[in-house]
Amino acid sequence: ARCFEDKLNIYNNYVRSLIASGNYEECLDMCISILLQLGEIIPTEVTEDIYANEVAEVKKSLEGKNREDLLCLPTMLDASKLAAMQFLNHALTLSFVFKPILNPIVVFRMVEISIQHGVCNLSAFAFACYGGWLVSFPTYDFDGGYTMGLVANDLMKMLNATEIIPRLYSMVYGFINIWKEPFQACLGKHVEAADVGESTGDMEFSTTNLVLYVNMAIYGCGIDLRNLEKDIQVYMRRAIRCNQIMLIKNMSILYQLTLDLMGFNHNAFSLYHPGMSEETCFADAHQHNHIAICRLICVKRKYVAFWMGSMDTAAKMCKLHKKYCNASSGRLVSIINSSFVDGMIALYFARKHGDDEEEWTALGESTIQTWSRWAECSSWNFVNKLNLLEAEYAFLKKEDGTAIAKYDASIKAARDHKFNHEEGLAEEKAATYLLHMSRHNEALAHFKNAKKCYEKWGAAALVERVETAISVLSPLCVCP
Repeated sequence: ARCFEDKLNIYNNYVRSLIASGNYEECLDMCISILLQLGEIIPTEVTEDIYANEVAEVKKSLEGKNREDLLCLPTMLDASKLAAMQFLNHALTLSFVFKPILNPIVVFRMVEISIQHGVCNLSAFAFACYGGWLVSFPTYDFDGGYTMGLVANDLMKMLNATEIIPRLYSMVYGFINIWKEPFQACLGKHVEAADVGESTGDMEFSTTNLVLYVNMAIYGCGIDLRNLEKDIQVYMRRAIRCNQIMLIKNMSILYQLTLDLMGFNHNAFSLYHPGMSEETCFADAHQHNHIAICRLICVKRKYVAFWMGSMDTAAKMCKLHKKYCNASSGRLVSIINSSFVDGMIALYFARKHGDDEEEWTALGESTIQTWSRWAECSSWNFVNKLNLLEAEYAFLKKEDGTAIAKYDASIKAARDHKFNHEEGLAEEKAATYLLHMSRHNEALAHFKNAKKCYEKWGAAALVERVETAISVLSPLCVCP
């Protein structure tokens, strides 16, 4: 290669190979260096002032522009800016995993370049990622984020850029539309995007969409685990074939979650690496500052512990997870659900009336406030969990009438909205409350309903635990 411009294609291919192999730190440094030579200065350290300035700049560039204005932007022609968009696009993935605080700044730069120099195929992805940032903490601009998702889809169609569907759908349906549309409506889009990615050669985002599908299927939709377990094995083999190391680890964590809930004592990581386990994966991720992997494992462990009734472990994971909080653009369904689990854990321990009761109560109350806002945005996805949080809070405050009404409302909403797994959880929590009130017959009926829901979910580990409760409670019940 004679000059820097001649080397760009070589650099691009090299970066893609580094991403696939999981060498994120080296890869991100290379992208930042290349972007500097292309005239884009990306900060290596992000202070509050730098972040605030970057937010102000992107908002200024978008000021006064509506959906139609963005779709009427000219086509990007500047070769250096097109190249910058390509390496910023690589940096998006890298920063999400390795340096989350940098992720929004990369998004902002892509948006600013698109507005100042015209749009290209990757501009659609940039607008979608900006929408992902808008719906996230602390902005929570769900309407604005949803609009940017619509802009992104419209721009993709206008440019006939179907090859970016895997990238675009990962953000629009994995991070944005989940705040407005039923989880179930978003789920199938990830399979569609994965198939497009495989046919166009975008194996990174083909695999990403498979990970997003499994994530939403477990945490959001409560898909039958028996069928999902078979699908995951197929997806794992696809990821291994494509050598997508970091995504293989993501899928392994989700596979381990599935096996744990099904009651199988198997090591999911052995499919990828015989010497790896969840423990060694976490240790390696912590050592190499792979925040996204650490976060996903904490969320997984907390989820399993909570559903299995191991509340001390759940509380430990609740606190550990805070060390890996996400500062990047967007929240996965697992992270959203994790907030709900935090609230449930908090209200459980608040009822213990220990020295930390005030701290746990405050967390429970703040979680209810957050979910009240989210339920206004999408009653379908969130109201059943809000009702359950409110029931547990009424339990804490000894408000019997409210507690019963809220448990019933949570059960009904979960059933109506096809969240079978969370219907089972609401039935079980109602049973626990009624048992506390010495209403044994009613408690037994709810435990039996919970068992049916868990059986339908394929969560044999939960079925076994509830069966134990039923066997202990049954002798205490009075025959009608």
